[in-house]
Parts: sequence; C-alpha cells; structure tokens
Amino acid sequence: MTAKKAGRPTKSAPPQNDRPAGNADRIDGPPKKSVITDPRTMRALAHPVRLALLEALLREGELTATRAAELLDESPGNMSWHLQTLAKYGYVEETGGGKGRNRPWRVTSDSNRFRTADEDPQSVSAGDALESIFAERSYSRLREWWARRAAYSQAWRDAAFTVDSIRYLTAEEMSTLSDDIVDLLARYRDRGLDKALRPVDAEPVKIVAFGHPIPPTPSGN
Repeated sequence: MTAKKAGRPTKSAPPQNDRPAGNADRIDGPPKKSVITDPRTMRALAHPVRLALLEALLREGELTATRAAELLDESPGNMSWHLQTLAKYGYVEETGGGKGRNRPWRVTSDSNRFRTADEDPQSVSAGDALESIFAERSYSRLREWWARRAAYSQAWRDAAFTVDSIRYLTAEEMSTLSDDIVDLLARYRDRGLDKALRPVDAEPVKIVAFGHPIPPTPSGN
C-alpha cells in the first residue's frame, strides 16, 4: 500500500508521526487523499479481515458483501458487518442501488495517511497496532511469494527484488524520499482504474517500502 506523506505540522502543533496506510487505485477521477489522526479511526482498520477487504475493494472496484465474501472466503454477514464498520469511520461508502448484502460499496480515498501525537498514549497505541498488522500482512505476502515463485517464469523471478540499504539522510530528506517513491508508483495508477491500459503480460505486483533511522555505530557512523 502506498500513501503520500501528510504536510508537516506547524511549530505550535504537537509532535506527530506519519504512518502509511494504503492507496485506493480504483477510485475514478483525480487522486483523493485523507489524513487521519483519530485513534478510533485507526483502530477500525487494525484488523486483518478489514485490511483484506479494503485491498479487495481497491483491486476489484465496487463490491457487495456477497461478492466480498466469495473473494475472501468469509460469510456475507461477516463482510456486511466489516463494511459497515469501515463505512462508520469513513474508509468506504455505498454507491447506491441494491438491497441488503447486495448493496455495492467502494473506497472513499486514494490514500490514507495516519498521524499520531506522541503525547497521546491512545494515539500511539492505535498507530502501533495498525502498523504492526500492516507489516505482518506484508511479510505474509512475501512468504507466499517465496512459496510459489517456482510457478512463475524466469523473467518474473529475475524481476522480483528486495532492496536493503543504509543511507545517511536528514529527516527532511527521508520525507522527500518517501514522496519520491509514492510519486514513482503513481505512474502506474491508471492501470488500476482501466484494465485496457495494462500491458498484456502485466501482473499485480506487491511493493512495500520501509524507511526508518537505526542506531549509529560506536564510532558514530
């Protein structure tokens, strides 16, 4: 999931940490972005099934609870409850038409950015929980790839990559790097909206990037 970093707080604002949450490439029209600071809204997404449901909506477009249940091997009633919870906190909305579990739903934003205030324990706890589930899901996907990569062609196995680097950056430079990565991925946004724009040999590709400071060595490097 990609997300663009929110604007920097003013000097009078409390210290905040930005946490990425995910993009909604299936939304038509200009990109829509939101910044979320409410701990309850963060906790609403900190659930494996809801993350899977949100991803399904991003990839497939509008979905009913019945169709989502088929895709995720869940019950329609469970999907309906999760959709209503996501709607309560602004992640999805009804598109109109249909009844009951056959009502279509869609995501409401192209990207979500979560910002936690350091002096608010509930905010920090909610952000940590969401980030942990997001990381677990990402690494689960990576393990799935390792298990089934033999089924892919040599070209795809060669194209898959893992990057592990250490660079010396300022906080501002790391923020810019984050924006650059999101902008790079945005080049391919329209392919999520329109299948006709995808090359015939295109496959869905999972890309996850982490950037964070690490302790210096004893010599200060």
